[in-house]
Order: sequence, then structure tokens, then C-alpha cells
Amino acid sequence: MQSRPSTLSLVMIAMFAGLTAIGAFMKVPLPVVPFTLQIVFVFLAGCLLGSRNGFQSQLVYIGIGLVGLPVFTQGGGITYVLQPTFGYLIGFALAALVIGFMIERVQVPTKKHFIGANIVGLIIIYAVAVPYLYVSLNFWLHMKTSWSHIFLVGFLNSIVADFCLAIASAILAERLYKVFHSARSINYASV
Repeated sequence: MQSRPSTLSLVMIAMFAGLTAIGAFMKVPLPVVPFTLQIVFVFLAGCLLGSRNGFQSQLVYIGIGLVGLPVFTQGGGITYVLQPTFGYLIGFALAALVIGFMIERVQVPTKKHFIGANIVGLIIIYAVAVPYLYVSLNFWLHMKTSWSHIFLVGFLNSIVADFCLAIASAILAERLYKVFHSARSINYASV
């Protein structure tokens, strides 16, 4: 039988959705794909909330933006699915799910587990985002763009910084994990 989400879970999901929205506005403008700090909160959501709640936090963030609140880097609304960067948002949700799943499978996760999970999450984000960027620019926006240009603006411009953020987020997650894990355990026991 599926347990109902508790108040603490709902608060954490909402908090990480909000943090991801805040991360969208901490950005460095680059051509086509701005560099943001959203990815830090995606990594932390997966590591600290677990697969289900981490995934849900990113779905809440995406849902709030799609209904019209300007929480994405370039606004919001249902037509945002046609934006070249929407693939990153899909990747964020999938990455949080997989990162949480990987961490949940380890009895006592260590720094190497968090780093490994975040790197896998980073790969997932780019595996979804770069092809989406290509399709969006070439087919929806009719801006004929080569794969080499897409690789440059969608991957090379930010991969080094994102890799460093994956490591830094893993180190932070390791320090915060016990607090979040014990809160989740108490929370599930009381349901």
C-alpha cells in the first residue's frame, strides 16, 4: 500500500522546487543556453530527498513554470516547451530521479557514492538536453544549426563548470545527508 506524502515531504518538495527556481536567476548569460545554478539544487534534491521526492520537486518546478509563472530562465508558460533549453528541465527531473535511486541503493553512502550519482545525473541531463536543443533550433525555430555548434553551445560552454558543481554538490550532500535521511526516516515511521 502506497503511503501518503507527509507534511515534511511536501515542504521539502516545495522547498527544492523553489530553490531550483531561484537557481534559474543566478545565471551567466551565454549564447543560446545561459549557465545557471539550477543544477546544484537538482543534484541536492536527488541526493537528499530520494528518488521519488527529488523527482517530484523538479516536476513541481516545471509545472509551476508551464502554468505561467516566470520561474524559468526566460519566463514561463506552456509554450516554453518549444524553447531550446526546455530539454535541460526534462533532464533535471530525470537526473533527480536517477541520483536519488542510486543513493537509496547504498546502505551508508559516502562521498564517492554522491559524486558518482551526480556525474550520472549530469550525463542524463546532457543526454536529454543536447538533442532537444538541436531539434528545437532546427525544426521548431527554423534556425538551421549544425551538431558541432549545438555541441559547443549546449555542452562545451558549461560542462566543466557543471562537473565542478556536481563534485561540490556531492560534498555538500554528504554533509547534509544524515540530517535529511533521519528526518525522512522519522517521517515515514510516523505515517
